Amino acid sequence: MTDTPGARIASATLHPCTQRQADANWTFARATVPELQGWVLALTDGDGVTGLGYAHAIPAISTHGAGAEAALHFLRPLLVGRDVADLAAIMDLVEASLAGSRSVKAAIDMALHDLAARRAGLPLSALMGGRFRDRIPQSRILPIKAPEAMAAAAAALAAKGYRSLKLKLSGDGALDARRVAEVRAAVGVDIALTLDPNQSYSAKGFLAAWTRIEPFDIALVEQPVPAADWKGLALLTRTLPVPVEADETVETVADVLRVVEGRVADVVNLKLTKLGGVRNFVTAARILEAGQVATRMGAAFGPALLQAASAHAAASLRQLPFACELSEHDHILDDPFTPLPIEDGMIAVPAGPGCGVVYA
Repeated sequence: MTDTPGARIASATLHPCTQRQADANWTFARATVPELQGWVLALTDGDGVTGLGYAHAIPAISTHGAGAEAALHFLRPLLVGRDVADLAAIMDLVEASLAGSRSVKAAIDMALHDLAARRAGLPLSALMGGRFRDRIPQSRILPIKAPEAMAAAAAALAAKGYRSLKLKLSGDGALDARRVAEVRAAVGVDIALTLDPNQSYSAKGFLAAWTRIEPFDIALVEQPVPAADWKGLALLTRTLPVPVEADETVETVADVLRVVEGRVADVVNLKLTKLGGVRNFVTAARILEAGQVATRMGAAFGPALLQAASAHAAASLRQLPFACELSEHDHILDDPFTPLPIEDGMIAVPAGPGCGVVYA
């Protein structure tokens, strides 16, 4: 432990971060998401340095806004007065004090790491072991709509420079196959297509749908079966001729280890918000690397702050065989942070100390 008064957290303040979707009918298999109601946690030390974290709050995915706010208020007293150098001990206390609430704990962990990095004058990725790349290729998501509408949106995104697109699917095999066919026809053969049914199929139901979808050159299939259907996911991993990714099935570091031990999936979708922060992300990434299971950074909707922190995380991965989904802030309005631009389907890892973005 250190005894540097300036390094102690002097205040922990909460700021609402409500953002509208440009498309109020943005829909995936589990919900329509017209807006995001997240929270920003700002930790300021005795020297006036501030670290920022974001609490993801979408009810169908993590928690609702009021739930995140209540949990953050409950945990704030554990932070004030603590030395940021004791980050691990602080997070152990946070874990022991409140069960679950991973997106809230991620905000605290993220803010602590951001503060520590800013104090040291280092980029956030330096605290994750350093970076392997400066630019992160992006895949954009196509929400569920009529096939023709999804095709038009796909063509527009391809024209902006995105070389990878992900189609949300609904669980209707015939209709989903039409969606894939229309999108492929609209973007041509050079754009990588990923499918994400968000748990809307049974294992055999997706195998049946695959007979219609396979001709359209799919690069990756994400979480086609319910999160609890580990055997169904493993069956598809063994059977399909393309990589299968676990997303909702993997919520903890223990889940990551289970995937590796049973080779339940070929790829695991990692998110800072889902795993509970930077420390757990780094642990999960190392387990996957040792088990030779691929890693991808998936979408966690939120402001540039969240995407910037995630870009640093993606930069720290030794191998990144698939495009990430950190550019969804491009269609979310009311972002209170400095911009995180997307150029030619790529995001440059922000420069400067910490995550690299601040309140605009």
